Amino acid sequence: MRDKMPSGGRIGAIGAEEAEAVAVQILVWLTGQPELMSRFLALTGIEASAIRQAAAEPGFLAGVIGFIMAHEPTLMAFCEESGHTAERVAACHYKLAGPESETWA
Repeated sequence: MRDKMPSGGRIGAIGAEEAEAVAVQILVWLTGQPELMSRFLALTGIEASAIRQAAAEPGFLAGVIGFIMAHEPTLMAFCEESGHTAERVAACHYKLAGPESETWA
């Protein structure tokens, strides 16, 4: 039996590597959005020069996805530009952060 997200989506088809790749795509996208990147850095307390190191820390990539999921217009802007669906991004977040992290459904 495959795991199910509480919102009803299936996460079995999302592997950790794919979820991490989407998080990295979000991070790259954020670098092209100066206001959002500034907000992300302020909220996380991470300096821009330390992002590469922080990305190797457990939970960082889940936090990157969580950041855009916490603001629907930002999520939708990323999805529009990247071709990902909001449901797919949510499934990636669920895969990386686990069921207790459901911030958007």
